[in-house]
Amino acid sequence: MSSPPLPGPLAHLEPLLGHYGYWAVGAVVFVEDFGVPAPGETILLAAGVYAGAGRLNVVAVALIAFAAAVAGDNVGYLIGRAGGRAFVHRWGRYVFLTPKRFETAEGFFARHGGKIVTVARFVEGLRQANGIIAGTTGMRWRRFLAFNALGAALWVGLWTTLAYLAGSHITAIYDEIRRYQPYVVLAVAVVIAGFVVRHLVRRRRAR
Repeated sequence: MSSPPLPGPLAHLEPLLGHYGYWAVGAVVFVEDFGVPAPGETILLAAGVYAGAGRLNVVAVALIAFAAAVAGDNVGYLIGRAGGRAFVHRWGRYVFLTPKRFETAEGFFARHGGKIVTVARFVEGLRQANGIIAGTTGMRWRRFLAFNALGAALWVGLWTTLAYLAGSHITAIYDEIRRYQPYVVLAVAVVIAGFVVRHLVRRRRAR
């Protein structure tokens, strides 16, 4: 069976996906999730289109992408856990992240990190740094693993299913969703800021 044509911005992945198939999906999603610049979300969409055309199995695509996403974020977590704290203490003051501010952020992430880890999967930039931040701030691994797996399942499920059903129309749908992403990010930022303010107010009252 010949490879179905990939629409618009997905077309450049056709040689990679057509030649390596599932291996390409797993490898690209995996390396993206610990900070390597790679088109993880794009290849997931392309694989969903291929699955819809009968070239790949949609269940296999979803399972491989899920496993790769969770594994990649855990590598990032280990990187942050092993070297992140020392890096922040040494260089953080140059970006106004003093040890005292880092301790405050660490405590906040410990309490609300699960929400951040889950939502970050859908935000470009945060998706790649998600695990590193969690490891750096000392989030417990089991808690990180649980929320990371939840975020990965939602992320993979959404894009794989949409691409599988939409086929060549996926790029139009994806572009439309991305148009509203800044508003979603802003809403998340407002919620997080609210948690920070509440946390600071409670600390001040406790004193």
